[in-house]
Amino acid sequence: MNSGWGETTRHARLKRLALLWAQAHGYSACALEVSLPRCRYRVDIAAYRPLPKKFGSTAIFECKQALCDLRRDNCHSESTHKLLDAVCHRRQVLENNLRVHYPNLQINDSLFPEFTSHDFTAIGHRGYTRVLRRLNALQNRLYDCTKFDRLMRYRCANLLFLVLPAELFRDSEIPVGWGALVECEGALALMRKPVWQETTAEDRIRFLHRIAAAGTRILNRQLEIAFDDVIAERCRSC
Repeated sequence: MNSGWGETTRHARLKRLALLWAQAHGYSACALEVSLPRCRYRVDIAAYRPLPKKFGSTAIFECKQALCDLRRDNCHSESTHKLLDAVCHRRQVLENNLRVHYPNLQINDSLFPEFTSHDFTAIGHRGYTRVLRRLNALQNRLYDCTKFDRLMRYRCANLLFLVLPAELFRDSEIPVGWGALVECEGALALMRKPVWQETTAEDRIRFLHRIAAAGTRILNRQLEIAFDDVIAERCRSC
């Protein structure tokens, strides 16, 4: 069953629980679907907790309702890069051997012999086909499935939390440095504490600004205020 914005009821429930938990723990400024200032990602919930006489702390909450959804974003860049390098090396070794054993694969598409290409897929070599398939899968995973790793590496917030249903929680599935909030009897329980990430005061203010901007977009949607209405009002004020 789907809720607003095309999301499922279960995902909406996890976001509601995360909002309740955040506010109960002092995060008085919260917003849904916030675009982060230091990377291209949008997070389910961004929250800011004010502190007396100094800059407050920031937190990110990502809600995952299914294992495939969790694993899709949980690729570790460094280890995947190493594996990708190994697979690329394996491809180069295979191509060097295929050039020797199958000279007929050469394509005369260049005036210069050193730039002549080969159609290694023409013979249907099973080992080479597996390497290409593995290479493509790793590249896709590295470039499309590293959200958790990048949010941590870019220090997008002081604290990062995954919000999960109870049956989905496995400690080994939680990315390094992230906390885990697990649904239990209609509330969230902190099953793993997050690691504090130091950020600059400027980053925290920029983060708070994104929360305010996201909240304003939702308020405009509720009050049916379009961008053209804002432009028209600006022109009348000039």
